[in-house]
Amino acid sequence: MNFQQLRSVRETVRCNFNLTDVAHALHTSQPGVSRQIRELEEELGIELFVRAGKRLTGLTEPGAHVLPIVERLLLESSNLKKAGQEYVAQQNGLLSIAATHSQARYALPEAVQAFRARFPNVKLHLHQGSPRQVADMLLSGEVDVGIATEALGDYPDLVALPCYRWTHSVIVPPGHALLDMPLTLQSLAQFALITYDTGFTGRTHIDDAFIQHHLAPNIVLTAMDADVIKTYVALGMGVGIVASIAYEAERDTALRALDAGALFGINLTKLAVRRGSYLRSYVYAFIESFAPTLSRAVIESTLSDAPGGANDAI
Repeated sequence: MNFQQLRSVRETVRCNFNLTDVAHALHTSQPGVSRQIRELEEELGIELFVRAGKRLTGLTEPGAHVLPIVERLLLESSNLKKAGQEYVAQQNGLLSIAATHSQARYALPEAVQAFRARFPNVKLHLHQGSPRQVADMLLSGEVDVGIATEALGDYPDLVALPCYRWTHSVIVPPGHALLDMPLTLQSLAQFALITYDTGFTGRTHIDDAFIQHHLAPNIVLTAMDADVIKTYVALGMGVGIVASIAYEAERDTALRALDAGALFGINLTKLAVRRGSYLRSYVYAFIESFAPTLSRAVIESTLSDAPGGANDAI
């Protein structure tokens, strides 16, 4: 048994049983992938995959049982390499972070700047995506840390920890009628609205608030990030609803903001890592820089919790 065999099994599942894609992902040949899988099956004495001729179409029952073990072995192999690197070059390495646009644009810059000053020899890779994409990047091992408001707490293989709370703001051009009237859900429902796509930046709280008051908002445009929303609000196309951190008075001079926390409630941004992963010292340092309440002791304690309980630990 070797790690190449285990990687062949894992990538076959990730690539939806397409051996051509597996060979490309592993930088090898399709016959080579088939051979690695067959040799592992022979050693284990079971068939891992359902076959239709030469094609693989799914996991057998034993294969479904074995796959989590394969994943754990490969994760521990990666952890072992990181542990060695920790002592060989404690101030060098790579930190990969995945975040939604709002987090990357408005919440992360100060922490990234402080981290770079402290660890100038550590390379930073910042990936952006939807909350689900952030979770997928964490689960695949592509990134070390994920930051988002939605989705991260939905996966038992991730440990999602609360970072900070935030509210929404309503944004309008100067002179807009909303600036001269009480801000209520009823008054908002009179105007065309521009806000986040479903599943982004607290959109669920926005929808729930209108539903609870039996109102049907006129949402004419949605986007994944606040910069796009602000652009169209400034053009007079509607009233915007964005995360409060996305409004910067000194930059957004063509807009005015109204606090909407009382209308849409409080949102909680979470930081997640993959359960069982080895985190180098500078990863802990970055996390604490971004969220001071998440000390190394807190994270290590939560990582040791049983699956299912970690998200409630803090």
